Amino acid sequence: MLTGIHVAFIGGDARQLEVIKRCIQLDASVTLVGFDNLESNFTGATKKPLTCDVLKDVDALILPIVGTDDQGFVESIFCSKQLQLQDEHVSSLPKHCVVYTGMAKPYLRRLLDPKKIPLVELLERDEVAIYNSIPTVEGALMMAIQNTDITIHGSQSIVLGLGRTGISMARGLHALGARVRVGARRQEHLARIYEMGMTPFHISELRQQVTNADFIFNTVPQLLLTAEVIAQMPQSAFILDLASKPGGTDFRYAERRGIKALLAPGLPGIVAPKTAGQILAQTLSRLIAEQSKTRRESS
Repeated sequence: MLTGIHVAFIGGDARQLEVIKRCIQLDASVTLVGFDNLESNFTGATKKPLTCDVLKDVDALILPIVGTDDQGFVESIFCSKQLQLQDEHVSSLPKHCVVYTGMAKPYLRRLLDPKKIPLVELLERDEVAIYNSIPTVEGALMMAIQNTDITIHGSQSIVLGLGRTGISMARGLHALGARVRVGARRQEHLARIYEMGMTPFHISELRQQVTNADFIFNTVPQLLLTAEVIAQMPQSAFILDLASKPGGTDFRYAERRGIKALLAPGLPGIVAPKTAGQILAQTLSRLIAEQSKTRRESS
């Protein structure tokens, strides 16, 4: 239970609604900032503007998946006004407050670090990222089907990266009958790809591997699909970049060549916001409860 714990939400999308529901069910005191246009009201939650006074007794501050942009603005689909998290807001937080987000931009770190406010990036946690890979793969497959005129079964499909999303993406394609090649750098990853029944190759060989590709799914947040690599692809190839912005693709050159290339970060929140929200709610509620228990034991 979260009885006696004050949780504040600043901005977010449909995923946050599941987290809010979970916190209320567990008896937390919930404050909503940036939810002015939310049609349904949560019994047990209070809507308030973003002020220092609102944050002065918050135990857990929950931001959207991308906490803030590079200027401190917080995205909220439920508010028509801009929300900007500033130094004065962070300064008003209690020392024991923990800030939770999906991933933190440098701006947010610069705000929190001098005040020694703990920051938890949920997407860095294995349990969240692995669960999140399920709706990510489903959304990626949906986009691949919608944007091409061939079946995934029998296709020449390439996955770049064998991280938590890359593993799930490769397995999904393989299960649908694609001829899957996976590019990685680490020798243990190349061995694992082979063990999974797919064809491994080193990223340094990417230019040679793409010459007959139908689908390329990138999960690596660095520029791998350069103009030199894209120049080797057939014009019918489809690139879906699943890495965080700005992705790992030269989109300008892909467009110039007439190759369809799409950047699709945040797919869980687009294709399955309820499931993605429940994943976050499960982990967040546990972490907040653990935080509260640790604080009580140390006081």
